[in-house]
Amino acid sequence: MPADGRKPIVIGVDPDPDKRSALAWAADEADRRRLPLTLVCTQGEPVPGFRLEGTPPSWEKWRDDLHTAGNDVLERAVAFVEARRPGLDTSVVLAEGHPAWVLAKHSHHATQVVVGSWHLGHARELFGSAAVALPLTAHSACPVVVVREGEHTAQQPPYFVVGVDGSPHSAAAVDLAFEEASLRGANLRALYVWRTPLLGVLDEDATLRECRRVLSETVAGRTADHPGVELHHEVVKGHPVRELTNASAHALGLVVGTRGHGGFSGMLLGSVSQGVLHHAHCPVLTVPHPGANGDGARQGG
Repeated sequence: MPADGRKPIVIGVDPDPDKRSALAWAADEADRRRLPLTLVCTQGEPVPGFRLEGTPPSWEKWRDDLHTAGNDVLERAVAFVEARRPGLDTSVVLAEGHPAWVLAKHSHHATQVVVGSWHLGHARELFGSAAVALPLTAHSACPVVVVREGEHTAQQPPYFVVGVDGSPHSAAAVDLAFEEASLRGANLRALYVWRTPLLGVLDEDATLRECRRVLSETVAGRTADHPGVELHHEVVKGHPVRELTNASAHALGLVVGTRGHGGFSGMLLGSVSQGVLHHAHCPVLTVPHPGANGDGARQGG
């Protein structure tokens, strides 16, 4: 962390030079927030393009060659950032270990951690050994941004979407959503998704009124701090993942909490965050509860 106390935006750098969406998002976010950018390249296995020639090298040479390749990845990433955002305060970290755990460690001293998505199959991307997004969001001490698709800047007026369920986690998500919308001069759409129980309810109108009350209370007070953000809030019936995914189709970003029971009819919000990480059509920002320690407090968020 810089000596001036500013917590950086941390980006997990993809070794593939053709995959720059997450890096571009992180550079732009650091510039908007006037924060430094830390580029992290992690190594637990050879990076793409690394080839062993001849006889197997010693462990020392293998590690040295990996470090050389990693430094090359970082140099190219820094050049990209400097061309996109000249003058941005940047630093680099070359680390060993699984990307999720390395980045989770950095999250304790970061404003946000940003990663890309490899567009793997559903099971591999979310649960395979190469996955980064799920374990990182489960253990991060700060918001995690997964840039699967770019921001939909052509939509006018531009807007963010935030999922609300009445839990402390969704309240923290609302705070970040207001910040992000304000930084971009965008609107904010707050959604409370109510999933009808299998056996139905005795008084659906009363239930919907309670949903609207919870939604209104959760977003109350934020407009005073962000007067430029036009807020729209809505209660919709359906499956939370489906409705939030549909709402993300033309959004700059979708913001959700990482765990909590509440308006999603008893579903763990963690299951919702998993679903939108896979299906959303824009960057997904997942937000831990302010009291989460990023380690043991949020298993499976």
